[in-house]
Amino acid sequence: MLAGNILDALGLLTGTILNALGILIGGLMGLTLGRQFAEPMQRRVSRLMGVVTVYLGLRMTWLSLNGSALQILKQVVMLVVALMLGRFLGQVLRFQKTLNRFGHYAGERFAQAKPDDPNRTNEAFTICTLLFCAGPLGPLGAVQDGLTGYWEPLGIKMVMDGLAAMGFVCVFGWGVVLAAVPVFIYQGMITLAASKLAPFLQSHHLLDSVNAVGGLLIFCVAMVMLELKRFELADYLPSLAVAPVIAWIWS
Repeated sequence: MLAGNILDALGLLTGTILNALGILIGGLMGLTLGRQFAEPMQRRVSRLMGVVTVYLGLRMTWLSLNGSALQILKQVVMLVVALMLGRFLGQVLRFQKTLNRFGHYAGERFAQAKPDDPNRTNEAFTICTLLFCAGPLGPLGAVQDGLTGYWEPLGIKMVMDGLAAMGFVCVFGWGVVLAAVPVFIYQGMITLAASKLAPFLQSHHLLDSVNAVGGLLIFCVAMVMLELKRFELADYLPSLAVAPVIAWIWS
């Protein structure tokens, strides 16, 4: 019985498992090769992942809009209102500013790191955990994976985190791969929590509202990846919770 429950839980965590494996594989490749991919190659991969992310985000939003033209217009209005209110809540709760502080702190520690530091394993674990968990794509992808099994956004994060781990391991050594554990726990908990809400949202026809907002936020992530537009993405994360409330009230 317990083994069955564990297997069921793991079955819900496809994206998170892939993300953790990406960090492990990237770290091991860096240790084996002793270097990271050349910067032009990294830029090409990043741009390719950005293009794929554009498709994934817009596809999710498009498939979530349905019905007559008037119904779709109503859904678009709800989507815009959810994003506006979600951003307001995110700013009040200081989501983006908090993540920026984590990222800035990790960047400072990375800049001060020395390959011969006897504490570099602990440094690697702390810095890489902050960097891999601080981005908005992690919780956003984990929510989508839990609600609909749509693991592809975390698949994109797997590639990006793997490339980063490959570079970090050349400075910090094998301690980088340990960051895969907190990433797995953090995103896994979000996914499992979202999976518990999925039946309620689906039974009340509210799931499409969450997916529409999630798809648009994933598209915004792509704009950042492609360096086309900067968004304070973390501030928009509350939109995922606001959208079903608006859909419930307006239905």
